[in-house]
Amino acid sequence: MARSKARVYGCCTLMLLCVVTAIVLIAVLGRHTCPDNTFSKAAVAADSKKCSEIGRDILQKGGSAVDGAIAALLCTSVMNPQSMGIGGGSIFTVMDSSGNVKIINSRETVPQTFKTDLLNSCPKTFQMTSGADWIGVPGELRGYQTAHKIYGKLPWATLFEPTIQLAKKGFPIPLIQGGTLTMQDLAAYRVSVTDAWAVPLGEYQMYIPPPPAGGIILSLVLNIMKGYGLTSASLTGGEKTLAYHHYIEALKFANGIKKHIKDPQFSSAEMAKKFTEDSFANNIRSLISDDRTLGPQYYNITPHRDSMGTTHVSVLAEDGSAVSVTSTINHIFGSKIFSPRTGVILNNELFDFCGRVDNIFPGEQPPSSMAPAVLKSRSKMLVIGSSGGSMITTGIASALMNHVWFGKSLKEAIAAPVVFVDSQNAAKFEPKFDKDVIKALKEMGHKQEIAKHFYNVVNAVGKEDGCICAVSDARKLGEAAGY
Repeated sequence: MARSKARVYGCCTLMLLCVVTAIVLIAVLGRHTCPDNTFSKAAVAADSKKCSEIGRDILQKGGSAVDGAIAALLCTSVMNPQSMGIGGGSIFTVMDSSGNVKIINSRETVPQTFKTDLLNSCPKTFQMTSGADWIGVPGELRGYQTAHKIYGKLPWATLFEPTIQLAKKGFPIPLIQGGTLTMQDLAAYRVSVTDAWAVPLGEYQMYIPPPPAGGIILSLVLNIMKGYGLTSASLTGGEKTLAYHHYIEALKFANGIKKHIKDPQFSSAEMAKKFTEDSFANNIRSLISDDRTLGPQYYNITPHRDSMGTTHVSVLAEDGSAVSVTSTINHIFGSKIFSPRTGVILNNELFDFCGRVDNIFPGEQPPSSMAPAVLKSRSKMLVIGSSGGSMITTGIASALMNHVWFGKSLKEAIAAPVVFVDSQNAAKFEPKFDKDVIKALKEMGHKQEIAKHFYNVVNAVGKEDGCICAVSDARKLGEAAGY
C-alpha cells in the first residue's frame, strides 16, 4: 500500500515537473526579442533628448504617463522656450490603463478686458506678431495641475526637480512692459476635462480632442484618404502622383472648414462633429477629381492666417496608459514679452482669431491646429502629435499615411518629406520631396510656392508585438528615450 502511494506521488510529482518545464520552455522559446533601438516597457518622445530622458526617468521612478509628460514639458519650456512654456496653454489626450480617454484642455482664453478693435489690427498676410495686446490668459500650469490631480502618481514637486536643476544657470531676455492681463484673469481661469472624440481609422480607433483643437481637421483628411484604399503600391509610378493629388485636394477641403473650429462654449459643436463622420468625408471625396484641381472658392476657403510654433510630447507608460500633449505660446517666443517678476514668457495666442472670426468674447479660447492623438487597436497602440502651427495637420497626417497605409516604419514615416497646403491654396513641398511628382502635380494645375522653412515636427511612440518604438523628429534634432 505504501509503495502504491509512493508510486502515485512520484507520478504526480513527475507530471508537475513536466508541466512546469513545458511552461518554462514555451516562455523562453516564445519570448519575443525586440529589435534594436526599441524598448520593452515604456518610452517618451519629446523635442530634445534631454527632455525625453527626464520624462523617461520619471516613469522609471514609478510616475504615471501624465507625470512623465509634465516633466518633459517643463524641461522643454527651458530647453526650447521659443516654442512653449507656462505662459501658454496645452491640450492633453490621456488614455488610462483601462483604455478610457479624456481631453484636458488648458488652452489660453481671451482676458476680461481687451482692445475691442483688436481684430482690426490683424495683418493681411502671415507675419510674426508681438505685443501685449495679443496675450491670452495662460492655462498651461493649471492644465498640468488638473492632469496631475486626476492621473498623477509622484509628488507634484518631484516633476519640477529635474528642470529646476537644468535651469539654474538661466539666460537673459530683453524686458518689455504693458498688456491688459490681470490677476483676476489668472484666478478665474478654468481647465476643461471632457471625453475624447473617437474616429474609426482602419483597425484603429483614433482619439482626438474636440474644438477648439484641430482634431476635426486631421480626422477629415484621414477619412477622405482612407477611402482610396492606399497601400505600399500607392507610392509606385503614376499611383504616387495620384495619391498626393488626392491628398492635396483633401488638405484644400480641410482648409475650407477651418472657420468652423470654435470654442464650443461660444458656438455649437454639432456642425464640427459632422466633419468627423465618414458620410461627410465620402461626400467630399466625390467632389475630388482624379485629373485636375480648381480655385479656392470650390473648396470654400476663406482668408485666414497661417501660424507656426508649439511643441509636442508623446508618452507610453508601462501599465499601457498614454499621453499625447501639445503645448504652445504660439509664435516664436510668443508675444516676446515676459513677466519681470517671474521671468515667464507670455503667449500671443489671440492672433489665432485673425481671419477666423468677426468678434471675440472674454473667456473664449482661440481656434487651434493642435491635434494630440492616441490610436488603439486590439494589438497595437500609437501615441502621436506634432508641432508647427498650421503645419501640424500635414505633419501628423503624412506620418500616419506613411506608417499605417504605406507600410513604412514609424521613423521612416515621420522623416518622409511633406507637402503643406497654405491658406492661399498653394502647395509647398519640403526639400527632398519627389521632383517627378511635383512636376506632374504642377501639370495638373496645382499652384506651387517655395516655403522658406518647414516647422512640422512629429513625436510619436508606437507599440506592436510587445515592442515599443519611440521617435522624436530629427527636424528639431530630437531624440526619444525609454527602457
